[in-house]
Amino acid sequence: GPYCGNVMPVPKEIILESNEATIHFESGSHVSGRGFLLSYASSDHPDLITCLERANHYTKAEYSRYCPAGCRDIAGDISGNVGEGYRDTSLLCKSAIHAGVIADELGGQISVTQQKGISRYEGIVANGIFSQDGSLSDKRFIFTSNGCNKSLSLEEGFLSKSQVTASSFWEETNEFGQLFQWSPDKAWLQVPGLAWASNHSSNREWLEIDFGEKKRITGITTTGSGPTMPNFNFYVKTFTMNYKNSNSKWRTYKGILSNEEKVFQGNSNSGDIVRNNFIPPIVARYVRIIPQSWNQRIALKLELMGCRIMQANSSFTHSMWQKPSQSTETSLGKEDRTVTEPISLEETNLGLKLTAIIVPVLIVLCLFLFSGICICAALRKREAKGLSYGLSSAQKSGCWKQIKQPFTRHQSTEFTISYNNEKETPQKLDLVTSDMADYQQPLM
Repeated sequence: GPYCGNVMPVPKEIILESNEATIHFESGSHVSGRGFLLSYASSDHPDLITCLERANHYTKAEYSRYCPAGCRDIAGDISGNVGEGYRDTSLLCKSAIHAGVIADELGGQISVTQQKGISRYEGIVANGIFSQDGSLSDKRFIFTSNGCNKSLSLEEGFLSKSQVTASSFWEETNEFGQLFQWSPDKAWLQVPGLAWASNHSSNREWLEIDFGEKKRITGITTTGSGPTMPNFNFYVKTFTMNYKNSNSKWRTYKGILSNEEKVFQGNSNSGDIVRNNFIPPIVARYVRIIPQSWNQRIALKLELMGCRIMQANSSFTHSMWQKPSQSTETSLGKEDRTVTEPISLEETNLGLKLTAIIVPVLIVLCLFLFSGICICAALRKREAKGLSYGLSSAQKSGCWKQIKQPFTRHQSTEFTISYNNEKETPQKLDLVTSDMADYQQPLM
C-alpha cells in the first residue's frame, strides 16, 4: 500500500512473503530535487542508519549502529583517518569503509566513540575513498576495533633480507658511475631512500614477504618511488594479492561476494600513501604483491598491518597433573583456521578440582615449614642470644625449603585429601576450609 508523507502511520515492520520488493517513488511538486536514498534491514538490525547520516547527528559519547551496503560512492565529504579519527561532520558509514571497519559490499556494525576535536585532520586515500584534509572541530569520532592493525615489520624489528624477496630488481647506474640497487629489502615504508623496483615491466613480477610464522594480515599501505626521489615518477596503480602457508599452494585473494580475483586500487602518484584493508583478513605466513598496472616502472614501498595469531592456552594446570589428550591438542583442519578447539568441560572441571586440592595441601605444608623455622630459630638463640632470625638466615641454615611451583588460588569448600610424608606412612586428613582470599593463618 501507499506510504505518503505523514498521512498515515508507517508500520515498524513490513512482513514479506518473498525475497523481493518493488518500491515506486514519486517526487512532490514542492521538492526541489528528485530522487531518494533507500536503505533496508531485517529485524535483526533495528539500529540501521542511512549512508547520509553524519556523526554530528548523534550526541552520545559512545554508540553502535548498523551501516547498509553501498555507502562508498555516496555523495558527501569525510575528513580524517583511522589513526587520528574523523571530523564530526563526516559521513559515518563512508568513514567506516575508509577506516577498514566494514566492507562496502556488505556493510556491518560500527562502534563509535566521540572525543574532543583536534586542530587539523590529515586526509589519506583508503579503500577507494579520498579523505580530505579537515580544519578544527569541537568533536571527532574514532571507531573501536579489535586492535589487529599494528605494523608487522616494526613488530618484527624489520625482517631480514632473506625474508623479503622479489622476482627481480633494478640496478641503476647514474651519470657519475654510481650503482644504485632498488632491491626488495628497501621496500619497507619506514626505510627512507630507494624503493623496490622490478627489472622488468610485466604482470608476472612480484614482491614476496615471509613472516616466519602465520600472521593475521588486515591491511596494506603502499606508495611509489617516494617524495625523496623527485627524478623518478614510479608507482603501482593496481595490484593483486597471493598468500600461502608452509607446504601449501599459492592462493589468490578474492572478493567477498564473488569468486573472482580482487584487484586493489593502488597509487595515483609516486608520493602519496594509499591504504587497503583485507576484509576478511589474510591468515598466512607468505604473501605476494603482484602489480597489475603501473606508471613508467614497477616501484613499491609498503607496510603490512595485522597481528600475531593468539591461540588458546590449555596449560592452566600443571603438566604433572594433566596428560595431553587429543581433545586439548590443536587441530587445524584448514589452512586459515586459527583458533584452537575448546577444552571440554569435563577436563576443565578436573583441572580446577586438582588445583583446589593442591591449595589445602599447600596450607598444611606451610604450617609444617613455619613450625620448622620456629624450632630452628630457638636453637640459634641458644647459641647466640639476641640474634633474630629472618628469611635470609633461615635459608643459610637449611631450615627453609622454597616451594618452586606456585599454584593458582581458588575458593574451596570441603575436601578429603591424601598426602605422603617422607618419613611417615600415608595419612588421611579431613580438611574443612572457608573462603580465605588472602590466605591468613587458618584456625587450628
